[in-house]
Amino acid sequence: YILTSKGIPVGYIEAKDLGASLTDKTYKEQFDRYKASLNNLIFTDYLDFHLYRDGVFVASVAIGKIENGKLIPDPSRYKEFENIIKDFATHVSQTIRSAEKLSRMMAAKARMLATVIENAVTADEDNKNELHEDANNSLRQQLTAFKEILIHDITPKEFADIYAQTIAYGMFAARLHDPSMQTFTRMEAAELIPKSNPFLRKLFQYIAGYDLDNRIKWIVDALADIFRATDVAAMLQNFGKATQQQDPIIHFYETFLGEYDPKLRKARGVWYT
Repeated sequence: YILTSKGIPVGYIEAKDLGASLTDKTYKEQFDRYKASLNNLIFTDYLDFHLYRDGVFVASVAIGKIENGKLIPDPSRYKEFENIIKDFATHVSQTIRSAEKLSRMMAAKARMLATVIENAVTADEDNKNELHEDANNSLRQQLTAFKEILIHDITPKEFADIYAQTIAYGMFAARLHDPSMQTFTRMEAAELIPKSNPFLRKLFQYIAGYDLDNRIKWIVDALADIFRATDVAAMLQNFGKATQQQDPIIHFYETFLGEYDPKLRKARGVWYT
């Protein structure tokens, strides 16, 4: 669930089944990914609520428990619960002004995106999820196109890496050319991609579409939220002065890639192309 104010996300809530243990190792990988990329976050089983800020545990409260199959509320914790929820709902994210912060936030979202894409294109044919099969097929078809047109021996992981980076950096480039600082969405990004780049423009027609897989859509929308909080043109100007780079947009890519995967940074020529 996403809590928004005037269309801008304020916080995120990940809900598990009633009575599920929020400290269970079953959810560790997912929770770690969410904590790394969502700065105002609650995990809950509808009774127990754990609040995290920038990946750091802040507070928790349990307003009830289940005993012998019965729900037993705990009114003594209601006020504490109210305070935590008010704090969560009124949190204001800082406007992003530094290249380092932006690159970290972009990289965290891109890594989540790459994981989802890799899982989708390598999904076991014998264990299909009907809800996602059409989306999986779309991504597999795009992988096939990558193999035929760009890199013949590309692996699913390499494809997922390139795909996630392309979306993240494509949105970065779109925001750079955005004349309206108060708004930015994946649909707007698709319109801002220049016609001189037909490959990227076609990819973003899929990203902006109604048929985009929900597993991917919320991450792309979260990327858009990051860029809406960033004046990319002003940030790049400051970044260029600080690094004394003639073309800061390319140098920033190296900064982003260093956060995304330091090992890939060594092959930046291949990946950037």
